Amino acid sequence: MHSNLSHRLFLAVMTWIAAFVHIGIVVAQDRPAPANTSNAWDQGWKILFDGETTAGWKTYGSDKPIVGWEVINGALVRNHSGAGDIITTDQYDQFELEFDYKISPGGNSGVMFHVSEDAPYPWMTGPEIQILDNAHGKDPQKSGWLYGLYQPTKPKWVARVEKQANIPSPTIPDATRPAGEWNHVYLRVTPNQGELLLNGVRYYRFHKGDNDWNNRVRQSKFSAYETFGIGAEGHICLQDHGDRVAYRNLRIRPLGVDGQLTASPRAPLQIATTPAFTRLRFAEMSTETEEGKIATIRPVAMQETPAGYFLVALQQGKIIAFANSPSAEKIIDFLDLSDRVADYRKGNEEGLLGLALHPQFKTNRQLFVYYTAQAPPRRSVISRLTFNKSFAFTANRTFTEQILLEIPQPFANHNGGSLAFGPDGYLYIGLGDGGSQNDPLANGQNKNSLLGSILRIDIDHTDQEKPYAIPQDNPFAGQDDARPEIYAYGFRNVWQLSFDTKTGDLWAADVGQDRYEEINRIVRGGNYGWRQKEGSVQFGGEVVSAADSGEFIDPVWQYDRHHGRSITGGFVYRGEKLPELQGHYLYADYVSGNIWALGIPKLHPTVRAEQLTSNQIPVIAFAQSALGAAFILTEGVPANAFYRLQRMETSKTDSAP
Repeated sequence: MHSNLSHRLFLAVMTWIAAFVHIGIVVAQDRPAPANTSNAWDQGWKILFDGETTAGWKTYGSDKPIVGWEVINGALVRNHSGAGDIITTDQYDQFELEFDYKISPGGNSGVMFHVSEDAPYPWMTGPEIQILDNAHGKDPQKSGWLYGLYQPTKPKWVARVEKQANIPSPTIPDATRPAGEWNHVYLRVTPNQGELLLNGVRYYRFHKGDNDWNNRVRQSKFSAYETFGIGAEGHICLQDHGDRVAYRNLRIRPLGVDGQLTASPRAPLQIATTPAFTRLRFAEMSTETEEGKIATIRPVAMQETPAGYFLVALQQGKIIAFANSPSAEKIIDFLDLSDRVADYRKGNEEGLLGLALHPQFKTNRQLFVYYTAQAPPRRSVISRLTFNKSFAFTANRTFTEQILLEIPQPFANHNGGSLAFGPDGYLYIGLGDGGSQNDPLANGQNKNSLLGSILRIDIDHTDQEKPYAIPQDNPFAGQDDARPEIYAYGFRNVWQLSFDTKTGDLWAADVGQDRYEEINRIVRGGNYGWRQKEGSVQFGGEVVSAADSGEFIDPVWQYDRHHGRSITGGFVYRGEKLPELQGHYLYADYVSGNIWALGIPKLHPTVRAEQLTSNQIPVIAFAQSALGAAFILTEGVPANAFYRLQRMETSKTDSAP
């Protein structure tokens, strides 16, 4: 909201005392979380408010000292009438800005950017993020809206899938927490695109200065001010609207003109990706699709058998096999499940998603798969496939399918699908929260739902009417308020999980919403936070008590949108050919194509993940051979769908004499 003098004076007289009593006590009791700049994944931020003084701020349009804004227990509080608007002494062009705010009941304030001192009021020059008590505030422009210009919108794809699933959510999202509670705002402003997230929920995107922006300005009250929104840089402003408001953890991260971090990344390790099986070919009859295009594959899981063959699950619903040899040529159409597997082209995250060999595969010939069913209703299926005794990789294969679990899925996305056997012999299953966005059914924190969890089941025994048993030491076994299959929960979309072959630790990557991608070390009964947290920060409008917040387990590593948008989990490397990677967790990002190694033995906030190669590959999955060699799986023709990691050779010109 944009202030005027009479409104300020009225509110100062009528509500100042009540607001002071309410929010003053809360601020005094609620210690702020420090703005974290020590973590290696969180570099480049500049503190705008040190939690102790008003250094770095000045009164708008005046050189007089700041009055009416006070530092109370680490928060910058508009504490007295007539305080006035304050701005940063420095100016910023393209940047990321984030802060926490706490508004008083019925209160109103604002945070502006690209502000100049060329007008009587800052809102005449810089766009404003509205700060409001949505429940009792009198302004129709709600908190987080870009005042008079942009309001939260539900993506069209979300509206479509929610309508199909008959699971409605509000047309205009409201992720705010009530007056007296801390809320978090993230703002990104670049020449290419801007966006705002409130409590982790994306509200809108904008492009300052494009046709859409200019049309909105022309239709708003700001069209009367020639100075509005024209500056490519300016101050950050905190508005005094006559109401008590507190801010903390204000920090800014300058960006380059391309919208990326200005700091130069370290040189990648001298590890290269190289095609692993360059001679692989389909049989002549299957080299083209029905449309006459070269057939590609989407491998999602790969495991080596005792006979030295790789079995590869393709999202298309097939399993292929080939020899673990660089000279391998022949692809064996090992198994075709496409008659029961959903077409991934209709739902990008559906299809055949997981594969795991029974630890005794050599003798019992059992293979486990995870797929989304083709026939309605929409559901995920975990099955045991048992092959005939005389089967061979080249011929004479028949199998029986035993469905172990069928899990209803409300939406097509966030299916998870990763399968892995632990050193205890139990089968672990990674699931997503059921889909759409923001976990609309709150499955992540619902232990009565299998969604949003990692399951652990005993597939060698049965239990009552189930074709599997519940391990006695499962954390929720025997409890009435939880599914006994759950081993850990609070996940958005696990992709993928793996066990450290040396320590037995379980690792899982969790795909984030709009801020952070996660790597988690999984413990029995652990709650990993979603949808009340994304990464290490709170998410959504639910108020989380200190006791509940302490229950959540933060990721051991996370990264933001400067590094990627969709994590692909790998495994802890224990091979011998690349000793520099020994004990490092390998992972990648499907969107950015970057591949990293995270040192596990020395995990510390200052430790950095090492980028392995400057080559960018949309990694779908990782795999390892029986001897620990690392492979990377991506979409492509077979000869270009599998890569291995190897040390880069130093050319003679680079060698020391």
